[in-house]
Amino acid sequence: MYELDIPNGVKIEMNGDLVTIRGKLGSTTKRINQKFVAVKVNGSKLVVDESKSKKLAKKSALAAQVLGKEFSDAISGVQNGIEKKMKVLYAHFPTSIEVKGKMMYLKNLFGEKVPREVAIVGDTKVEIKGQDVTIKGVDKYDVGQTIANIRKGCYARGYDTRVFQDGLYIVKEE
Repeated sequence: MYELDIPNGVKIEMNGDLVTIRGKLGSTTKRINQKFVAVKVNGSKLVVDESKSKKLAKKSALAAQVLGKEFSDAISGVQNGIEKKMKVLYAHFPTSIEVKGKMMYLKNLFGEKVPREVAIVGDTKVEIKGQDVTIKGVDKYDVGQTIANIRKGCYARGYDTRVFQDGLYIVKEE
């Protein structure tokens, strides 16, 4: 069993296998597998209980532990937010970035004529100020996947990565 305190200003709603966590900065939704765990709200505590099945005892214990950490991260995210900073670095060709809707475009990376497209996941916000890029959101997994998409989009295909190190790199995590 995993118990987690629900701070003031955070509301948790359960609808079937979906758990929605709302805070001052936004909301995030987590899907639970009811075969392994049972999630309940008791007053100001969120309780993640393991399955009673002896066959699923180990998997259920691990699932409860992981889900408890995910809920803890989600509560922290809706209260404080998650922010990561990246910087555009280049040595060969001046690279620029543009955001349109849920897509980010890397222009002139390695001198390519066609901009590379990068998907922005979930409700993540990408702010660009010169060569500094700030990625903000309430869901740790959406922010992390957006950064992974950016890193994948900057990969130097067909070039020696020891020489061509142009791209976006993480500078600061909060």
